[in-house]
Amino acid sequence: MSERLYLYDTTLRDGQQTQGVQFSTAEKIRIAGMLDQLGMDYIEGGWPGANPTDSAFFDAAPKTRATMTAFGMTKRAGVSAENDDVLAAVTNAGTPSVCLVGKTHDFHVTTALGITLEENLENIARSVAHLVAQGREALFDAEHFFDGWKANRAYTLSCLKAAYEAGARWIVLCDTNGGTLPVAIGEIVREVVAEGIPGDHLGIHTHNDTANAVAGSLAAVDAGARQIQGTLNGLGERCGNANLVTLLPILLLKEPYASTYETGVPKDALKSLVPISRQLDDILNRVPVKQAPFVGASAFAHKAGLHASAILKDPTTYEHIDPGLVGNERVIPMSNQAGQSNLRRRLAEAGIEVEKGDPALARILEEVKAQEDTGYTYDSAQASFELLARRALGQMPRFFDVLRYRVTIERRIDQAGKAQSYSEAVVVVDVDGERRLSVAESLETSEHDSGPVDALSRALRKDLGKYQDLIADVHLVDFKVRITQGGTGAVTRVIIDSEDAQGHRWSTVGVSANIIDASFEALLDALNWKLLHAQKAGAEAVPA
Repeated sequence: MSERLYLYDTTLRDGQQTQGVQFSTAEKIRIAGMLDQLGMDYIEGGWPGANPTDSAFFDAAPKTRATMTAFGMTKRAGVSAENDDVLAAVTNAGTPSVCLVGKTHDFHVTTALGITLEENLENIARSVAHLVAQGREALFDAEHFFDGWKANRAYTLSCLKAAYEAGARWIVLCDTNGGTLPVAIGEIVREVVAEGIPGDHLGIHTHNDTANAVAGSLAAVDAGARQIQGTLNGLGERCGNANLVTLLPILLLKEPYASTYETGVPKDALKSLVPISRQLDDILNRVPVKQAPFVGASAFAHKAGLHASAILKDPTTYEHIDPGLVGNERVIPMSNQAGQSNLRRRLAEAGIEVEKGDPALARILEEVKAQEDTGYTYDSAQASFELLARRALGQMPRFFDVLRYRVTIERRIDQAGKAQSYSEAVVVVDVDGERRLSVAESLETSEHDSGPVDALSRALRKDLGKYQDLIADVHLVDFKVRITQGGTGAVTRVIIDSEDAQGHRWSTVGVSANIIDASFEALLDALNWKLLHAQKAGAEAVPA
């Protein structure tokens, strides 16, 4: 029979310690719902009393299948557990489970806390006993455990046993500094089990400072630990925590874990990994990491022609799992390394059927290679590739023509004496022989969207006549610039990611010696791609 493995998420607490991350109460509630949907056993909501947001979250926390957990610290020396106001704020959150952090490295006890080793043991035991007496499930977060074990094994073990003997359900071994390698983690966990603390009462909490947090967590499981702590997308202080988005598919799809352990996550729930990972990035206003294992946009991308040819015959030649199992999809990007196998597959994904051996394939390949020689890239701009191919095949409608555009940038000094850039764009287009002029402006602020490209985008999307309703929900979500050639004749490549209200996302590319002109080309492709796909759903278009 499979052994039960418990999953503990600390995105809302430890993940919030990521530099630049600060969740609102509403965002924390939304993320808790995502975690519960995924099947977490525990959701650590934060530290009540430590800040207003965390306290407000516990006041309004939604009911979850997962065990909601409050985080805090053991009582202070010289104060009883019943009279410690910091501990009281944690228990007053009313959660069925409470996780208390305590020092287990003698150096930190005497230096950071400034108390005796015996006082620290008393703080741990009495705090855990206080929770148990209230009918709470108690977790002891053994801070600096692995470093403490290496420095003074006997004392660190006494800290663990103080918590365990006081009734703690879980003793969580923390690699707080993130420097312990997986082999050492496995060895030390085995030693802890041999010293009398059962593996089904041990948890593992790793940090990613050596890029080994996932591997360290798995090593602990191999050695007997039966709870894993981590965060969505590996959020966390410094280099982050163990990434549950990576760990989950390993545990459910990879041997020996898939057949050895049972979790609270149904296999079908893995299909929500990609949307949940990207929802978190949206909340944080971050661009998803394309190379992220399992969920990244490039995780199942096959660029080389040889690879694509093999993938067409049998996907297992270059894929370790079916991408659909985690809600991802296979991508055959176009580049100057592509062969006809890549091309036909990519065309098919765009809904373009071209027979093998068709002369059009060679023409499209030559066009791609010629364009990339001048600075274009199509493996990162799939939408622009589709437009290029359709134009070569005579399948691209002509929706509108740009007659001219102009962008001006003015530097202004506000009343406080601060300099700001003001951009104004004018775009003139022809739709069905009708000339339309649009003006838009953008003032430089701390917001993500500002500047001349933003003004140009607003003007271009302001009035496209009968097509206006079809592009009204399009907005920019990312803008990347690269200089492909140096010197006075530098060539600029711009890649723009666009998104609509339905969550569709597409990338387009523009190249020019002028960054504004390159941006405008990418913007034009973005709108033409949107109109093309709207037309395929029944929208009217002007024939090419």
